[in-house]
Amino acid sequence: MKRIPSIKTVMTPFPYAIDPGATVDKALDIMREHGIHHLPVTGEGELTGMVSSRDIQLVVARHNGSEGLTVRDVMSEDTFTVDLSERLDSVLHRMAEHHLRSVVVMRKDKLVGIFTQIDACAKFAEFLREQVRRSGGDTAA
Repeated sequence: MKRIPSIKTVMTPFPYAIDPGATVDKALDIMREHGIHHLPVTGEGELTGMVSSRDIQLVVARHNGSEGLTVRDVMSEDTFTVDLSERLDSVLHRMAEHHLRSVVVMRKDKLVGIFTQIDACAKFAEFLREQVRRSGGDTAA
């Protein structure tokens, strides 16, 4: 019998992170350069929050531009974290239950990964393909 994998098997390890004092323009540059939408915010080695491209867009629109805005101004301090050994089904259930677009993966209070809705969709697609291969195809009745 197969076991349900832990989050460490599907997370993005060693995610990019940003300092809370960095500008929102710097955060957007990192996101664009790496094709990502979420950045953990770390200050002095500690996780202090999360910022998403959506968060930035909303605040920049209200502020009529990004001038003078820092990551601290737009980040969410209420960051959902999970332990590296947490089972994937548990993480997915909580993401759905709380309408979360991402979770930060920690090991002993240290940032080790990130898992997003995009990661979940990609892994589910991979799972479905594997199920079809095992069953011998997707022939219609």
